[in-house]
Amino acid sequence: MSEILTINNWINNQEVPSEKYRESRDPGNGEVVARVAQGDASTVEAAAQAAHAAQKAWAALPLAERKAYAQKCMEINVAAMEDLLEIAVRDTGYEKRTAQLDFGVAIGSWQYYLSIIDDFLKPEEIHDEAFDAYTYKVPKGVAGAIVPWNMPICLCMSKLPLAILTGNTFVVKPPSDAPVALTLLLQRFAKALPAGVINVVNGGGGTVGTALCENDLITKVGFTGGTVGGIDVAERCAKHLKTCTLELGGNDAAIVLPDADMDEVVPAMMNGLLDRSGQICFAIKRIYVPNDQLDAYFEKFCEVYGKLKTGYGLNEEAYYGPLMNKSQYEHVMELIRLTEETPDAEIREVGSLANPELADKGYYVLPHVVKTRNNDLPVVQLEQFGPIIPLIGYDTEEQALAWANANPFGLCSSVWSKDTRHAAEIAVGIEAGQTFINRHSLFALSYGIPFGGFKDSGIGREFTGDLSLGAYVEYHTVKVFK
Repeated sequence: MSEILTINNWINNQEVPSEKYRESRDPGNGEVVARVAQGDASTVEAAAQAAHAAQKAWAALPLAERKAYAQKCMEINVAAMEDLLEIAVRDTGYEKRTAQLDFGVAIGSWQYYLSIIDDFLKPEEIHDEAFDAYTYKVPKGVAGAIVPWNMPICLCMSKLPLAILTGNTFVVKPPSDAPVALTLLLQRFAKALPAGVINVVNGGGGTVGTALCENDLITKVGFTGGTVGGIDVAERCAKHLKTCTLELGGNDAAIVLPDADMDEVVPAMMNGLLDRSGQICFAIKRIYVPNDQLDAYFEKFCEVYGKLKTGYGLNEEAYYGPLMNKSQYEHVMELIRLTEETPDAEIREVGSLANPELADKGYYVLPHVVKTRNNDLPVVQLEQFGPIIPLIGYDTEEQALAWANANPFGLCSSVWSKDTRHAAEIAVGIEAGQTFINRHSLFALSYGIPFGGFKDSGIGREFTGDLSLGAYVEYHTVKVFK
């Protein structure tokens, strides 16, 4: 058993203990990773007060100085990729390569926003015969962030660099599950910045998250998580007339056209299906294939994915690790049970355990491939957030497109075909924030291209320029009449 850490909240560059602590456990073996201080509304108030007190001086710094601080944070992020890696694996249950990827994407966020912040903050000028107008982008004040457990470091850094580079200070609630590596990293950032610029409060969404949304000193909230939680955040922010960015759930559809090469498509989808055990909002969660190819695709997926091993994150043999917690495990197992009982589907368990000795200690689920022609099944319509692979047979491309859109989510999607021009024509009709051609995974995303969704998948965009940075500023126009 590794050392059990004690993780305290961090306010005004000081550790803040708590009367209550929560055990954070390794989802791969059930061992306690850390005791994590649990904050409440008073803790959030203290963090907001510290951030508010620091904000004016932080915003008054020349941009070059804020960039120098951000550069230091990026360097800390680079170093943390090595010495916090094992903690991140034990925190999330993910394999080393996935944990490394989260650190890497986070570093990329620092790099990207450092590269564009100068141009973004330049005043915009309009000169007319009657007036000269100058529009300045000024910080909102104190930015809050609520971060999920499935990509905690990466998705915190989709918010933090934007906030501090634009002159805001920051209060963050790490996830209740997987809070350890992120909190340690944020503490390192905070120590490198003036007191009060970064503050960290751990605790439950119903206490800390609610208090963060309702605190009047916090003027903007960035939330990544489930749609139900996002609606609650939006309602609470609306009552206080504060803006929010919501990156929510997804039920990403992949449409495989008749001319696609099965031998290329099936392995190419692997990362998009099973990254983080399928616990990612833009994972492939529904695959539409031509009816006359449905049986062949089913057998091919079973063959290819049957070679994979599920196991402990530090085991190099494991392709993916356990589910995060008991509730997620029970959700996935219930979907599997419902699918097994329906006459409209065939489901097959494939793959093997890399660590059979941990089968009863961690939340391990092997890949399950589903074959059906019923688009209305729960395993198709609900966000599985697990290693379930539904294949749905369609008759026409029009039907495939209609079925892809017949869902409340619209985050990402993909179309697979040898004819990329035709695939792009199909893609235009999909109701989603991004559609990829012949790829669908984290590796398909790019900085500078808006990330976010339609419908129940959220409000706002991240990982891009003006659309993302603009959520952290107010626009002040000075109009001089001639």
